Amino acid sequence: MYKINFSKPINVHFMGIGGISMSGLAEILLKAGFKVTGSDMKASEITDQLADMGALINIGQRASNITDSIDLVVYTAAIHPDNEEFKAAVEKGIPMLTRAQLLGQIMENYKYSIAVSGTHGKTTTTSMLSYILIDADTDPTISVGGILDSIGGNIRVGKSEYFVTEACEYTNSYHAFKPFISIILNVDADHLDFFKDIDEIADSFHVFATKTPKEGLVIVNGDMKYYDTVVKDLECRVVTFGKGAQNKYSAHNIRFDDLGHPTYTLVVDGKEVTDITLKVFGEHNVYNSLSAIAASLELGISIDVIKQGLSECVGAERRFEYKGTILDNVRVMDDYAHHPTEIAATLKAAKNTDYNELWCVFQPHTYSRTYALFNEFAEALKVCDHVIVADIYAAREKDTGLVSAKQLAEKIAEYGTDAFYLPSFDDIENYLLKMQKK
Repeated sequence: MYKINFSKPINVHFMGIGGISMSGLAEILLKAGFKVTGSDMKASEITDQLADMGALINIGQRASNITDSIDLVVYTAAIHPDNEEFKAAVEKGIPMLTRAQLLGQIMENYKYSIAVSGTHGKTTTTSMLSYILIDADTDPTISVGGILDSIGGNIRVGKSEYFVTEACEYTNSYHAFKPFISIILNVDADHLDFFKDIDEIADSFHVFATKTPKEGLVIVNGDMKYYDTVVKDLECRVVTFGKGAQNKYSAHNIRFDDLGHPTYTLVVDGKEVTDITLKVFGEHNVYNSLSAIAASLELGISIDVIKQGLSECVGAERRFEYKGTILDNVRVMDDYAHHPTEIAATLKAAKNTDYNELWCVFQPHTYSRTYALFNEFAEALKVCDHVIVADIYAAREKDTGLVSAKQLAEKIAEYGTDAFYLPSFDDIENYLLKMQKK
């Protein structure tokens, strides 16, 4: 694998530079003195910002974008080998790294690198850590898969030895990381277009945990089913978090205000420490906050600073984000949840608020996930008063013909829930406006 010498900046080309993660890595290299070029299929606010920083952006991916001056090409899992730029780079013999490989090499420059993994909760937990580390004046570098108000985007380039990033399990990309602190929030069945089953996913998280150096630390959900698999034979120190009393960091006496914000008593090594109040919704965020608290305390950050950071953290965009109130009394929330477990957690958070009727507009994400977890989606969504299912978002996939949004709506309706299918968001908007006028 090509190894970057960060003391000698080179010319790097990013295929898919407009992506939320790729753009952040491009910005890190730009600020380190590298020359950056990149391509994407369409212009965006992100590509415009990178251009303002000095990157050369090409709209459209073509072989001519791969010039002889390029020293390294970085690409994502979404890039296929028959891509014109990919083929041109191979033909020219230009070294290539995946997005994850580049991120792993960047992390090696930081003494205190923290990688947040888990099937669910990565972005929110990274957001929590970002607020805490900034309030602790550590001047961290942060790479996150969402837009955070605390850093004004998806990337923050600091000047200290602290680095925080998400670690995604898809295609085992996080196996390229060797973080000082590895956080494992949970293990669930997802990305079944790549993984064979949940056991293979658990094994993947175990491999990720083994990448942590002996002097490092693995922080893991001690309540989860696959705990023993994940921590088996680790050579580094392991600490646990969760609701169970067996965990080093645990939450007792969880309660919610009328808007669904949790407060709980933090217990460390069996002793009550303080009450923690969150500005994000739901019991699932109690777990996320416990992992952030564990990492912060292990790094020597005071509990007062931690409480301050958590009290400021409103999460990332599209994580049960309040969008506004329409027609006088209809609160609109937006959430990126695309897995049954995430949906169940989000809807549980919604049901902890004061409301009359709960409407859910759901767009399934990828055919493979919808097909593999079809019954689980229906189970999660049936708790609503009304569910509207939009056409499946294909992402990187093609329609297999095995599953449809209409079939999912019909399955949800079998539970007695008022569920139905409307293909487009325009159709859904028109329907909801008509309903509210009645």
